[in-house]
Amino acid sequence: MMSRETFDLVHSVLSTLAYAFVFLVGLTLLALCLVYLLDVSQTKQALRRNYPVVAHFRYVFEHLGSFFRQYFFAMDREEMPFNRAQRSWVYRAAKNLDTTQAFGSTRDIHQPGALIFVNCPFPTLGIDATPVSSLIIGASCPQPFTANSLFNISGMSYGALSKPAVQALSRGAKLAGCWLNTGEGGLSPWHLESGCDLVFQIGTAKYGVRDAQGNLCDARLREVAAHAQVRMFEIKLSQGAKPGKGGILPGAKVSAEIASIRGIAAGQDSISPNRHPDINSVDDLLDMIARIRRVTGKPVGFKCVLGAYGWLDALFSRIRQRGMDSAPDFITLDSADGGTGAAPTSLMDYMGLSIRESLPMLVDRLQSHGLKSRIRVIASGKLINPAEVAWALCLGADFVVSARGFMMALGCIQALQCNRNTCPTGITTHNPRLQKGLNPDHKAQRVHHYVHNLAHEVAVIAHACGVREPRELQRYHCHQVMQGGRSRALSELFPLPAPPAAAQRIPLREPALGDELAEPKHPHG
Repeated sequence: MMSRETFDLVHSVLSTLAYAFVFLVGLTLLALCLVYLLDVSQTKQALRRNYPVVAHFRYVFEHLGSFFRQYFFAMDREEMPFNRAQRSWVYRAAKNLDTTQAFGSTRDIHQPGALIFVNCPFPTLGIDATPVSSLIIGASCPQPFTANSLFNISGMSYGALSKPAVQALSRGAKLAGCWLNTGEGGLSPWHLESGCDLVFQIGTAKYGVRDAQGNLCDARLREVAAHAQVRMFEIKLSQGAKPGKGGILPGAKVSAEIASIRGIAAGQDSISPNRHPDINSVDDLLDMIARIRRVTGKPVGFKCVLGAYGWLDALFSRIRQRGMDSAPDFITLDSADGGTGAAPTSLMDYMGLSIRESLPMLVDRLQSHGLKSRIRVIASGKLINPAEVAWALCLGADFVVSARGFMMALGCIQALQCNRNTCPTGITTHNPRLQKGLNPDHKAQRVHHYVHNLAHEVAVIAHACGVREPRELQRYHCHQVMQGGRSRALSELFPLPAPPAAAQRIPLREPALGDELAEPKHPHG
């Protein structure tokens, strides 16, 4: 039997809960009445005025739809900008999990544009395979850079990324032996702390190497170059997701520390000019490259996304006139479908050429002007999986870099909130609560595994094609599916022009024993 005291206690609790429930119901009804009155009285939104209260559900579902689609409705290979199959491979490779799959591919190999690598009847045995060859960038510089890595981290600024994200990338790059591009936001202590190789990017606002008026400052250049781990300098002319527009960092992300690193005011939007004010021609570009190389003693190149391309012939012809030493040491080619933290939709969706079209165009022009062995080509733009990297190597890229691939390695879930300071994984936010979820040491291991596993699978593709290492891949090793389902070799679609007879030839690397045996006798092995 329940005692009188227990009965009274239970009765009191239930009565309190009942009153609380009635109160909450009343409060909810009052709130709905207020929303109703606000909706019917406002004149800015017809939907809310005609359907008060319930119209709000439409906006909620619209907001939630972008998150639910990737989990419940989108097929594995149809979501943009990266589909589930692409992201899943990166996640598994970064976690060092098994990346094999069973039963059969879900990829439609008959779709126009699909890439297919042609296997050799006698693939390269493991005992015959060789490590990826090292390449020298800026051989004529006082301090050239010998790069051992095939796959590297593209430009992402401290400011656009959080402190723990930059720390994780820096430590991961050191473990993986790849380089890390600082992005246009300047050189932070978090880039330097691990001792990894760095590429310092000079954006249109020249953050980190500017004077009080925003002009390029030789003294600041020397300060940056004094760090031995800063191996190269990259002049950013344009970026894939927003060619013709400079970087955008909302004021909410411009802390006192970031403002000090960039040389700007804290708390204000950091908006770069849409181009370098002091580069108005190909001669100005070559003069800027020469100046930075003279001051720093290190290799200098530029980054761009191609749209108009006639200027390439003018640039390369001018290099031939001025002399080979005037050439940039590398060109980083971005794609029109590259990524960014914030960009106008009109530029992101409609401006620039895809790397599928621009990479062979760039390599062919370098070849026809006799500059391919002088200027290294670095490919960028949605190249996050082994097949995409191998494709770029087939077309003549010397290196591949990625930004969003490494964001996924850090745990990015493609929430599309990079510009709102609300990134749920702590990668692109300066909210301390959200940053707590990102452990730099743990994520550095994921960066390391991603680089290692991607390079391994690119080598698997190369060996199946019958070559000893990935940099020996040629255009005839890859086919592209055309309309009607038949494929054609990239060497047929993009025949490589012959260099001019008088072109200066610089070897990509020292010849190794047995190289004469590696020359392909037949385009298909």
